[in-house]
Amino acid sequence: MKRVGLTGGIGCGKTTVVDEFLRRGIPCFIADRHAAGYYNDASFLSELRQELGDSVFHADGTADKARIASLVFSNHEALRRLNALVHPRVMNDFAVWASTQDAPYVIMESAIIFEYQLEKHFDKVIAVYLEEEERMQRLLLRDKTTRELLEQRMRNQMSAEEKMDLADYVILNYEGNPRQRQVATIDHYLRDCQP
Repeated sequence: MKRVGLTGGIGCGKTTVVDEFLRRGIPCFIADRHAAGYYNDASFLSELRQELGDSVFHADGTADKARIASLVFSNHEALRRLNALVHPRVMNDFAVWASTQDAPYVIMESAIIFEYQLEKHFDKVIAVYLEEEERMQRLLLRDKTTRELLEQRMRNQMSAEEKMDLADYVILNYEGNPRQRQVATIDHYLRDCQP
């Protein structure tokens, strides 16, 4: 079974693309959703405390996700340490999950495949592209936050253009662009062609 990575910058519409693949019967593993469960795992929380300190925890011992986000998006070293805890777990969980699927291929969606050299785990990688200003407008509406905070988060990711250059397939995710047709074409190649 082929393993396919799906990536793109924040706000590019990865979720809508994943939904198209799901409609075509392709199992999709959403890395961020899966990783969110780690914050309920005692061993992960213990390692998190060692890496980021007591300041990212509430008094009751639960992780303060807002504080963690604020810290890692303003401190590259803290982001690196957090990702070093999360990525090995995610890739292991993805491998276990993929082994239970019955499909011509499976997809793992993650915004930071290329940033952390995770592409080596996949037969192919799809990049979802949307120009930065349109992404910004979508995010301002969706997240109800400031342009400054969004720009800070975007700076922690590789540019959308770099991801396009590195990917095997690219989906241009503009409104009015035939997203369904692009997904159908890639699905055809992934089902019928060798990796």
